[in-house]
Amino acid sequence: MSKSYIDDTAIIKNAKIGKGTSVWSFTNLYGCEIGDQCTVGAYTEIQADSKIGNNVTISSHSLICSLVTIQDHVFIGHGVITINDVYPPSKKRTGSTSEWKPTLIESGAMIGSNATLFPVKIGRNAIVAAGAVVTKDVPENAVVAGNPAKVIRWN
Repeated sequence: MSKSYIDDTAIIKNAKIGKGTSVWSFTNLYGCEIGDQCTVGAYTEIQADSKIGNNVTISSHSLICSLVTIQDHVFIGHGVITINDVYPPSKKRTGSTSEWKPTLIESGAMIGSNATLFPVKIGRNAIVAAGAVVTKDVPENAVVAGNPAKVIRWN
């Protein structure tokens, strides 16, 4: 098991971080749970009520917003953005987060750099191509690409 590393510039508030997890420079983690043996890249934000499994890599400059669950053995590329509010700014408009919706990324999935994920389910071992805009659920073992993302092949 590798040793944990938390960079001095990381801002961490009320976050649970597992054993052997590395958190790199200028990250912002609050109210989230991160499992064992994970890597959180520089300039990444993981918001409250997000749950990250074990052996997950979240590359630099990514945003994991509230209500995102990432299961084990997932790779998140650089600059990936998740969205929980499809009609923003609902909290400002309503005073509540009740319109926010969850995202689930299942075990073994890979999300390419600069992908944008609306509130969806990404199936087990699915691959989301770099730059894809995912507006609908992705079946397990599917490879999706484009804007909006569509299945281009199967694993």
